[in-house]
Amino acid sequence: MTKPFISGLILAAGKSSRMGRPKQLLPFQGTILLDWVLSQVESAHGLDEVIIVLGAEADEVCCQLRITRAQVVINPVVTEGCSASYKTGIAALDPRSEAVMVILGDQPGVDATIIDHAAADWRENSGTIALVSYRGHRGHPMIFARALYDQLQQLQGDKAAWKILDAHPEWVRDVELDRAFPEDVDTWQDYETLLREMTRPVL
Repeated sequence: MTKPFISGLILAAGKSSRMGRPKQLLPFQGTILLDWVLSQVESAHGLDEVIIVLGAEADEVCCQLRITRAQVVINPVVTEGCSASYKTGIAALDPRSEAVMVILGDQPGVDATIIDHAAADWRENSGTIALVSYRGHRGHPMIFARALYDQLQQLQGDKAAWKILDAHPEWVRDVELDRAFPEDVDTWQDYETLLREMTRPVL
């Protein structure tokens, strides 16, 4: 039996308005923040393809990414929030895609192990929506079945995918993981905290 084809979708088109500078380009682990995230996603074995959506500062960001297998697509309307990135990214998915795993470009704590754990759970249990729960704290990655691709493309504004989860909690399955929650990097304080935390062992 052929295993379900799972696409990875990295959302990284944001304007970094709270940071005051492109957070995709922040120095991190010998590279830039987004390249680190991309390296984790590309090294995961559970994804059949990787799509990365860029927008703000796309040219500068793209030239600093060490891409091995990802396809880059550009969101032309970054002012519309992450919903526009969903439209752009899902439109680029392989026709064989049966589920899409959504990963945030500003969560470097989501490593290849987490991605593979979520993908393996999906292939075993399937469903409509699955999301990783870190000691009871729900977050990304999220996985959506192909049946929801049209709805994802029709969303508006920020917090796009959460609107579907809020409207249909019965569709959601938690993928439990005994790991600390991987925080977003939205502000300079978040970035400084990240640099401190990433030097500590994973608990």
